[in-house]
Amino acid sequence: MMSGAGGPGAAVGSSGFAKRLLVTGGAGFIASHVVVSLVENYPNYLIINLDKLDYCASLKNLETISERQNYKFIQGDICEPHFIKLLFETEKIDIVLHFAAQTHVDLSFLRTLEFTYVNVYGTHILVTAAYEASVEKFIYVSTDEVYGGSIDEEFDEASPKRPTNPYASSKAAAECFVQSYWERYQFPVVITRSSNVYGPHQYPEKVIPKFISLLHQNRKCCIHGSGLQRRNFLYATDVVEAFLTVLKKGKPGEIYNIGTNFEMSIVQLAKELIHLIKKTNSESEMEHWMDYVKDRPTNDLRYPMNSEKMHNLGWRPKVPWKEGIKKTIEWYRDNFRNWKNAEKALEPFPVTELFAQLDVP
Repeated sequence: MMSGAGGPGAAVGSSGFAKRLLVTGGAGFIASHVVVSLVENYPNYLIINLDKLDYCASLKNLETISERQNYKFIQGDICEPHFIKLLFETEKIDIVLHFAAQTHVDLSFLRTLEFTYVNVYGTHILVTAAYEASVEKFIYVSTDEVYGGSIDEEFDEASPKRPTNPYASSKAAAECFVQSYWERYQFPVVITRSSNVYGPHQYPEKVIPKFISLLHQNRKCCIHGSGLQRRNFLYATDVVEAFLTVLKKGKPGEIYNIGTNFEMSIVQLAKELIHLIKKTNSESEMEHWMDYVKDRPTNDLRYPMNSEKMHNLGWRPKVPWKEGIKKTIEWYRDNFRNWKNAEKALEPFPVTELFAQLDVP
């Protein structure tokens, strides 16, 4: 399927562009921030956004640059090999930033094969087509979750992959396919693994926008298990800068951790958001806005990462938590209703159904 601003080969004034850069999943949360930044900062690059517009994607994320001459949107699926082959043949892609993926961990337990299909098979199709088209750089966007959980061990890029959920397993498997093209053909791939990213435009199935949206509707934060699981949170503009740094300075065959030292438990996160949105410091009032539910089958405690390699490229996170979360809360207060089907994301996850399907007592 091809639609939007034109299918492969459509005339867009391609002459004069120094590079033609493909971003997959560009209507999603992180990738849309990257696309906007690329379009604004690289006027001599044609930025091609390929997205199938799944439930968690929205072209509203790209309204500010949708009419720019150096931006082109194509609707299509990375899992369609003939379409992808045609895309590379006709669009003459120089660089690929591959974000497109199924990413919701809870959902991955229920739809394991779908996550394997999109994240592994889709990536295999894409990297093969990119290799055959002699693309000069292929950046694969992975996750800190491929390392599995840790209480005290800090992961660096050489740490073994020990994924504990279907989402992380699919990303780890996709990494192996991507890396194999470097090992066998010296095809210039780069892999990134980032901490949890938050900020405007994130679909409210993920914890920060979900809690914010629930509280704005006077509903309780739904906390898995004890809520003592800790996560490192990185603001959207910081991760954009990281990807632009990898684009310019990332070395072929390398893996880069994109992490932050800022860490918070899910319970702490809920209390912080309740304090900011409900304007209370009372412990009893905060407890009123929290609802503890049965945990999912596996829920890693921490993902501590060493990001020294990225620091050596000149990148470090800049946005303090207080500033980032304030901007995020304000955006959801003003824009939640713009999301199609967003209400569905706020319903309690069907943990009972999940455990029944997995035959977990």
